[in-house]
Amino acid sequence: MGKYKNPSVTTDIFIFDDDLNFILIKRKNDPYKDFWALPGGFVDYNECVEDAAVREALEETSIKVELKHLVGVYSDPNRDPRRHTISIAYAAKGNMEEMKAADDACDINIFSKKDLEKINLAFDHEKIINDCLNSISR
Repeated sequence: MGKYKNPSVTTDIFIFDDDLNFILIKRKNDPYKDFWALPGGFVDYNECVEDAAVREALEETSIKVELKHLVGVYSDPNRDPRRHTISIAYAAKGNMEEMKAADDACDINIFSKKDLEKINLAFDHEKIINDCLNSISR
């Protein structure tokens, strides 16, 4: 029996406030070192995706979040240069005053939609961010 190659599962978390401002972290590591990204990461074995989203948000932003809704699933095989990853993205709320860069983040900041054209974003996060903003403003 041959070996099967399976994609890895990740999660991305769009933490936003009532004015549709949102948090991005600056990546500490490659790929996309020093690019801005949504908080997120790999789902651990025996972990549900929702728990991974809450864990990753806390690890990278120091914020305890409440997931509001599923935004979408992003599965382009080329979205991550390391390997094929499938990301499940959530919109979430949390106390943005508690934000502090940690774990894989070297910086953290609050942005608005108009800031997107001025910053370098990692992976396919511009698409995910726009999908998040569209899902919230309906």
